[in-house]
Amino acid sequence: MALTDLILQNVSTHIRLEDEEKDIFLSMLKQQKVKRKQHLLREGEICRVSSFVLSGCLRGYTVDADGTEHVLNFAGPNWWIADMYSLLSQKPGVLNIEALEEAEILTLSKTDQERLYKEVPHFERFFRIITENSLVSYQQRLLDNLSLTAEERYSSFCKRYPNLVNELPARQIAAYIGVTPEFFSKMKHHLLLMLLDELCSGYLLNEEHVDEA
Repeated sequence: MALTDLILQNVSTHIRLEDEEKDIFLSMLKQQKVKRKQHLLREGEICRVSSFVLSGCLRGYTVDADGTEHVLNFAGPNWWIADMYSLLSQKPGVLNIEALEEAEILTLSKTDQERLYKEVPHFERFFRIITENSLVSYQQRLLDNLSLTAEERYSSFCKRYPNLVNELPARQIAAYIGVTPEFFSKMKHHLLLMLLDELCSGYLLNEEHVDEA
């Protein structure tokens, strides 16, 4: 698959483009390789691009007054990432965006995005949907942090990022669900024991049914 195919597939989930419109869009994208731990954006900077991940994984995070990191979101292949507040307002943001591993991305500048709206109006709808989905996601994250237990937040993480569950370092997942790495390790051990208990109970129940037969 060509690198551009992935982003065109992503776009096609919301809008339909003619070949000429695809060419216009692709001409505005810039391809970039990102090293592990390299920052695309730091707190206090103005976000001037939207990034689409082709390979690797990025994270968006903040750092509180105590120096504790709080992960707001992850972006693996086929995901977009940006500081939406800063990108839309063109004011300094609070989000840091960092590569967790070597990654390859396509970026679209705010200037080119505005030009894209004029040349291919369909993209206004596309980025409106992307923005709305982002706002819904952030609101749900806030509600989850206020109302769900750590185990429930972990379950929510697994549903949102099924392809990253076994790929991300434990401390990154802990920072996402809002617990310490130590607590997260104990919690996963507890969940594993519960799963084993359920599996054993199911096995014993099946054995009883076999005996009765």
